Amino acid sequence: MDSFELNKILGAVLGTCLILLVTSFTAQALFSPKMPEKPGFEIAVKEVAGDKEGGAAAAAPSEPIEKLLQTASVEKGASAAKKCGACHTFEKGGPNRVGPNLFGIVDDHRGEGRNGFNFSAAMKAKGGTWTIDDLNKFIANPKGFIPGTAMGFAGIPKDSERADVIAYLNSLSDSPKPLPTAAK
Repeated sequence: MDSFELNKILGAVLGTCLILLVTSFTAQALFSPKMPEKPGFEIAVKEVAGDKEGGAAAAAPSEPIEKLLQTASVEKGASAAKKCGACHTFEKGGPNRVGPNLFGIVDDHRGEGRNGFNFSAAMKAKGGTWTIDDLNKFIANPKGFIPGTAMGFAGIPKDSERADVIAYLNSLSDSPKPLPTAAK
């Protein structure tokens, strides 16, 4: 191969590199990205009025549970509690699942017992017993009533459905407690 052929090959390679370089500079000038002032994306979240103090308090139900329990139906509560059946069992001596067995839960100790179920630290720290009013608040907003609970359920916002579930849970006992009556 003579020097003339070698010069043509090197000229073609240098010309190609020059065209790629000019094309790159032109593309960067035309399509320069706009850098955001603040990195990341802002997610718009609707702020709840009572959430300014950390959201520790549960939202107050619109009607007292005692009044709602007067018209509560155990049968409706049994069908509404089916959504709880993914994590809980209801029969006497039933096994624990993701959540504990709920037979006899009304007026039982909170965060202990339940056939050795491993409760979250927040549930153990809350202590006390499961009263009708506490169950109402917990079922309405589990993370609002016991912040840090491991229960991932969002809650039952409808008052009458919650009353039905509480009436059903109360019936799950060897000796069901009398339901509270509404004060006049």
